[in-house]
Amino acid sequence: MKYNWQYKNWAKFEYDSSVIDQIVIKFALEIGELKGIIDTLPEDIKQETIIQFMIDEAIKTSEIEGEFYSRQDVMSSIKNKIGIHSSISHIKDKNARGIGELMVDVLNNFKNELTEDLVKEWHKILFENSTSINAGNYRIGEEPMVIVSGAYGREKIHYEAPPSTDVPNEMQKFVNWYNEFKVESIDIKNSLIKTSIAHLYFESIHPFEDGNGRIGRAIAEKCLSESFNRPLIMSLSSTIEKDKKNYYEALKDAQQTLEITDWILYFSNTILEVQIQAKKITNFTLNKTKFLDQTKPLLNERQLKVVIKMLNQGAEGFEGEMSAKKYISITKTSKATATRDLQDLVEKNILTTEGAGRSVRYELNM
Repeated sequence: MKYNWQYKNWAKFEYDSSVIDQIVIKFALEIGELKGIIDTLPEDIKQETIIQFMIDEAIKTSEIEGEFYSRQDVMSSIKNKIGIHSSISHIKDKNARGIGELMVDVLNNFKNELTEDLVKEWHKILFENSTSINAGNYRIGEEPMVIVSGAYGREKIHYEAPPSTDVPNEMQKFVNWYNEFKVESIDIKNSLIKTSIAHLYFESIHPFEDGNGRIGRAIAEKCLSESFNRPLIMSLSSTIEKDKKNYYEALKDAQQTLEITDWILYFSNTILEVQIQAKKITNFTLNKTKFLDQTKPLLNERQLKVVIKMLNQGAEGFEGEMSAKKYISITKTSKATATRDLQDLVEKNILTTEGAGRSVRYELNM
C-alpha cells in the first residue's frame, strides 16, 4: 500500500472544487442566520453560548480518541481559564483541565499566524499533566508511527505516517503551506477547501506521539475562524463523533492518494452539518436562560441545583434522564425528600415523567 506522503508530488493535492458548490450556498445561509442570532444575544448569554460550544468540543474531541471526561471538570477548566469564576474551581481530572484550556487558547489565538511554536504550545497545554507523553515536542524514535485496529497479534494497519526524522521538515512545509494559502473573508469556498486540506495534511504528518486528532481538529477550527476573521460558534468534533467510523474511513481513503475531491466533499459537508447543529445549540442556550429566569423563583435550593445540573448537560440532555436515585446523589437528601421535590417539580410543570414506579424518569419541560 502506498500512502500520500510517499508520492513524488506529495502535498500538491488535486481536487475538483465544483463538488462543493451547493454546500457553499447552504453554508452561507446557515452561517449568516447563526451570526444574526448571536449578534442579537445579550453579552452574558453570548458568553454562555460560547462556553457551551467549547465544552462540547472539548468533550467530543476527546471521546473520538476514546477518552471520556466529566462535563463539570471541563466546564470548570474553561471558566477558570477565562477568569469568570469568583474563585478557582477544583478539577478532579487533571487531563480535563488540559483539553479545556486548549479550547480557550484556540479561541484566543485564531487571529495569530499559525506557527510550529503555536502547534507545540497547544500540545503542551493538552498534555501538561501527563507523565508518559513528551508534551510540546514532536515524536522521535525509529519505530514507525502507524494507525491500527484489531486485537493484539491481528492488527490491521490503516495508515503509516512519515518517519520521525522527517517530521520537523514536514511540519515546516505544512506551516508554510497554511500561511501561503490566503483566503478572503467572503470566500466561503476556499475557506472550506483550506480547512479540509489543513486537517488532512496535518493528520497525514501525524507529528506527535499522541493527541494528533485533537490538535488537528483544533487547527481546522482555527482555520475556519481565521478565514471569516471572527471566532465561529461551532463544535466540529460533536458532528464527527456521531459517525466517527465514517470520519476515519474518509481520512484513510484520502491518505492513500493526492486526488482528494472525495475528502473535500466529505469534510465540507461535515462543516455544513456543524453549522446546522450550532444553530440548534444556540437556540437551546437561549431557551435555557429563559427557562431558568421563569422557574428559578419556584425552586428550593435542592431543586435549583438539580435543574442547573440537568441544563448544563447541553442540548443532548441529561444522560439516562433524572431519577429519584440520581436526585438523592446530587442533593445528598433522603428518599422521601427527593420524591417530594420531584413530585413538586412535576406539578409545577417544570419536569415531565416517563415510565412508572421505580422506573419513572424525569425530563425538563422546555
